[in-house]
Amino acid sequence: MDGLFKVLDIAASGMTAERFRLDVISQNLANSDTTRTEEGGPYRRKTVIFQEALNESANGSKNFGGVKVSSIVEDPSPFRLVYDPNHPDADAEGYVSYPNVNVLREMVDMMSAQRAYEMNAAVVNSAKSMYNSALGIGRYTHFRNRS
Repeated sequence: MDGLFKVLDIAASGMTAERFRLDVISQNLANSDTTRTEEGGPYRRKTVIFQEALNESANGSKNFGGVKVSSIVEDPSPFRLVYDPNHPDADAEGYVSYPNVNVLREMVDMMSAQRAYEMNAAVVNSAKSMYNSALGIGRYTHFRNRS
């Protein structure tokens, strides 16, 4: 049974990580036209970095325990320059720096994160189904042996 619960923990960690990734993608999309932030300058696209989560067993060995978010990093790619001399954030030459967010790329990343989330949810559902089947076998064996 420990293996079953380990599978559930691993799949749940994947779902949590992908949900966090979806939140960051949503933030990128919401700020795709933000030319002025509190830090100054345009919004900079953010990405999520995952790493494996290791669990230490009783004997001191490390086992794979799923995935976790290790950090959020800013995309260093250049900002998009648009000529708009009437914009309040235009530079001396009339160019406005827009965020380095590509909406199409964010949508592809969003679909990827959604599919990964759904795959982890399918693993959880399969594990639950196997657990219920095992319980059914146990009940059947128990009642059969009583007769």
